[in-house]
Amino acid sequence: MKVSLNWVKQFTDIDVSNEELIKTIGEQLGAVEEVFNMTPVYKDVLIAEVVECDKHPNADKLSLCLIDDGGVNQSVNRNEDGLIQVVCGANNVKKGIKVAWLPPGSTVPSSFHGDPFVLEARELRGKMSNGMIASMKELAIGDEHDGILIIDVESSAGQKFADVYQLNDTIIDIENKMFTHRPDCFGQLGVAREIAGITNNKFVSPDWYLNPLDNLNKSENNLSLKIINDIPDLVPRFVCVPIANVNIAQSPVIIQSFLYRVGIKPINNIVDITNYIMALTGQPLHAYDYDKLSAATEAEGAVLTARHGNGKESVNLLNGKTITPRESDIVIATDKEIVGIGGVMGGTNTQVDADTKNIVIECANFDMYAIRKTSMALGLFTDAVTRFNKGQSALQNETVLLEAMSMIVGVASGDVSGEIQNANGEVSLPSTIEVDAAFISDRLGVDILPEDVKRLLTNVEFEVQLDGAIAKISVPFWRTDIEIREDIVEEIGRLMGFHSIPKTLPMRDTTPVKKDRLLSLKSLIRNIFSSSGGNELLTYSFVHGKLLQDCGQDPIHAYKLGNALSPDLQYYRLSLTPSVLDKVYGNIRAGYDDFMLYEIGKTHIKNHADEESLPKEQQRLSSVVVSTSTDEPAYYLAQKQLMNLLEKLGIKGASLQKIGNFNSNESLNQLIAPFDTQRSAIVILGDEILGVIGEFTSKTKKALKLPDGVAGFELSTTKLLNANKFSAYTPLSKFPSVHQDISFDVPEAMTFGELDSYIRDNLPDDEDISWQLSPLDIYKAENKKHMSFRITISHNQKTLTSEEVQTMLDKIAEDANSALDVTKI
Repeated sequence: MKVSLNWVKQFTDIDVSNEELIKTIGEQLGAVEEVFNMTPVYKDVLIAEVVECDKHPNADKLSLCLIDDGGVNQSVNRNEDGLIQVVCGANNVKKGIKVAWLPPGSTVPSSFHGDPFVLEARELRGKMSNGMIASMKELAIGDEHDGILIIDVESSAGQKFADVYQLNDTIIDIENKMFTHRPDCFGQLGVAREIAGITNNKFVSPDWYLNPLDNLNKSENNLSLKIINDIPDLVPRFVCVPIANVNIAQSPVIIQSFLYRVGIKPINNIVDITNYIMALTGQPLHAYDYDKLSAATEAEGAVLTARHGNGKESVNLLNGKTITPRESDIVIATDKEIVGIGGVMGGTNTQVDADTKNIVIECANFDMYAIRKTSMALGLFTDAVTRFNKGQSALQNETVLLEAMSMIVGVASGDVSGEIQNANGEVSLPSTIEVDAAFISDRLGVDILPEDVKRLLTNVEFEVQLDGAIAKISVPFWRTDIEIREDIVEEIGRLMGFHSIPKTLPMRDTTPVKKDRLLSLKSLIRNIFSSSGGNELLTYSFVHGKLLQDCGQDPIHAYKLGNALSPDLQYYRLSLTPSVLDKVYGNIRAGYDDFMLYEIGKTHIKNHADEESLPKEQQRLSSVVVSTSTDEPAYYLAQKQLMNLLEKLGIKGASLQKIGNFNSNESLNQLIAPFDTQRSAIVILGDEILGVIGEFTSKTKKALKLPDGVAGFELSTTKLLNANKFSAYTPLSKFPSVHQDISFDVPEAMTFGELDSYIRDNLPDDEDISWQLSPLDIYKAENKKHMSFRITISHNQKTLTSEEVQTMLDKIAEDANSALDVTKI
């Protein structure tokens, strides 16, 4: 955002040096990116009058001029009448006009910051030329270079050109991001108000801004105009007025000059006025050629409609591009064709040009999010977009339009040819906030008196009424960022200067905070998996829709991002397992045969939201085991990791059961989707489903190029937390442990998990006894299965004998024979 200090000074006094002001702006308003002092650029440029102008005797396209500089320049050669001879090639030079003269020894302003071009007195076609008469382009205040600049204001020969056009200026470029929440600061008027506030001066907006008067005379011949607003929720303000008999020409030099200073290219007086008002107030406007608009309308007169695109219409834009707006984009159209993209850019079919006689001025307000999406989708970035996507106030439109009308009538001799028409939606009025001075003091850490609150805020045109220590604050309509008491606290701190607040450490209670149990659990899981050879992953919470489909999940159940950072990050993930599986193939290609990957993270799914209908996080843990160099099935390696985890967490009683035995919900369905239901199991603890363990579907393995030796599990970290009691450390038994193997012949239909769970449930439940159960072998024989386990048992008080352990196992085998129809071998 470029700020002209001379423009700002039209609205407020600045009684500090530029250096101090720039420092204050950086501390209290926004980061200053660049400062450009214009004074040295124009220090030698003088106003001169062309006294005589004759054709050059040796060149058809040159003129030989005698100019009067009031005798100011003492080093130039003059004739006996004190006049200076200059050769000029412009076709608009003539006797009697005043011009900008660059004397010998001066630097052409347009070359000042590049390769400086210093003028000298030299012959042109046999005639001496002392310096040059400059064009707008050479003076670096416009793009016009076909003719010289003709001074269009009262001035006298010998005056400094910079004094006449306020070019002894300083341009301050403030980072746009600093004003993201301050749409009013995208206009010189808003910045002037803030500069007054941070320099402790009272600011008063011009009357036309605070108290607009519709006092312009209306023409007797009205131009027929009808406006329609089909989307008032996205276009809360849609205001237009027709103006007839405009005289299209160059803008006054001062207007062009101020536009050029803030980075806007002058076009013609009508377009320049709309841009001037935008640069002043932050409110973009657009001018249409009324006659072109009428020709593009089937009905009599002209029609302007704010509506959605239909995805089939195209429009040629002012930047030369032809685009087809999407169905979600805001377009401005007649009753038969599009004439512009609302809040972004107008079309060439209604642009104002040299032949324009009648115009329509539009001053609208658009939804900031809709403008931002349209701009990003269509690749259109304009000054209007920069302002609209910050959320301009919808309460200033008619005020701004009246000032634009006044300027057009004065500069372009237009006649207002109809009433101001509006097709407006609903707009929220500014807030009224009550805040106690003590509330502000407590949060800033410095004593603030109610009188100070009133003074600081009224300096920037808040209305403040004090009732003791309570301030009742009416927020001005342009401050769309002020909604709650804390916003007032921030505003007070900024206006007084955060740097002026004493750097005193606040009082804090040194009592240790209570440990976060979830963080402790995650740390414990990391330690357990790391000691088992696991490698932790940290992947994005967002995934591509194809990854979900490759893993059997349905993207329709995932939250889709409206403005994804990357095409590969479209959806919130439904579970962690696809993210982990996506990293397996890369590790295999890197030469790793046996490894374990795991991730602790969050997932989201539709229809799982909090009380405010916001996506609710599901805390998950996923692990994948890859084994391609051994014959041991990956499933049992994954199961070993799972059981080791549960044991180290002190979670007892977990079992594995068939997937088909449970009433599923969509969250569970999407969790199970990557797993082969015939080779997987549900992890159960009491009545709770902890998660799922198993091998993966052939579709998933093929899509992600997974080897056969891969299996994994995914658990709910929240449910693990509820089951884990974080018991105190229990030292290992001083007595040796005993290992015993036990084998069973089981029915063919029985799963390993059923027998495993039964044995675990029937092992001794004694605080002094520790045990560990691990699978040894499983194979299928004729009409039955053979399953073997190893049990490791230790006692904290004594050494167990083999006979004692065998007695325990015999009891388990006897009970299993009765309950499950299995036979101990």
